[in-house]
Amino acid sequence: MAINRAHSESSLLTSTSQPMSIRGCRALLSLLSLCILLLAASGVVADGNVTLESLTIFTTHEWFGQKPDVYFRCQGDERERVDLPDVKAKGQLYKFLGEESWQPLTILVGKKCKRCGIYEKDTLKSDDVFDEWELCPLDFSPSPEGVYSHFKENEFNLTLLCPTCNVVSSAEEAVSEPASEPVEKEKSHGHGLTVAIVLFVLLSLGGFAFVAYTMWRRKQREMQQARFIKLFEDEDFLDDELGLKDDL
Repeated sequence: MAINRAHSESSLLTSTSQPMSIRGCRALLSLLSLCILLLAASGVVADGNVTLESLTIFTTHEWFGQKPDVYFRCQGDERERVDLPDVKAKGQLYKFLGEESWQPLTILVGKKCKRCGIYEKDTLKSDDVFDEWELCPLDFSPSPEGVYSHFKENEFNLTLLCPTCNVVSSAEEAVSEPASEPVEKEKSHGHGLTVAIVLFVLLSLGGFAFVAYTMWRRKQREMQQARFIKLFEDEDFLDDELGLKDDL
């Protein structure tokens, strides 16, 4: 009887310890994910979505007053073109929220530039070109909000938005500026110190989680042994009360 009760208590402790260990692993993974997000926010991840904030066209290339079919395109993008269905009249300011179904216009990766342009579709001949230019992450660095404006006389005026490009390009521009050899060594030393601090924090978190889990397991074993001892003592007490030992 005592053995069966002890076995049931052991099974109960084992079943309750498994979810707690799973929760500990999940907590550790959450901490690691948070560290990765912090590294991404600091500029390690350098991708930026470029959205259209406003556009005004000053001319159209269609004959007989037909409404233009304006689109945006960057060379090398997966999408061949990004149609701008709302832009139909010249001299009118069109503003956008950045959440339209066709947004973003393009994605800039790192400090890599793209050849982009504004075009007007033509059915009888090749598409008309409002303008083509090199769009770079550094274009967004002068503005704290990551805003970039491009103007072509007698053609159009547009405003693009890319806050992530602004943060990353500003950091890269500061690193790429010419400096003396001692300054470069100091920057390299600072970067190495940052990496060392991050590694130390990660190792410390891992060590703390391991020690906490080990102490918890030890506590569980001590509680389990105490339960076993108490079960046997209770069983002997019941036998004495009922006189079972004398009968045996």
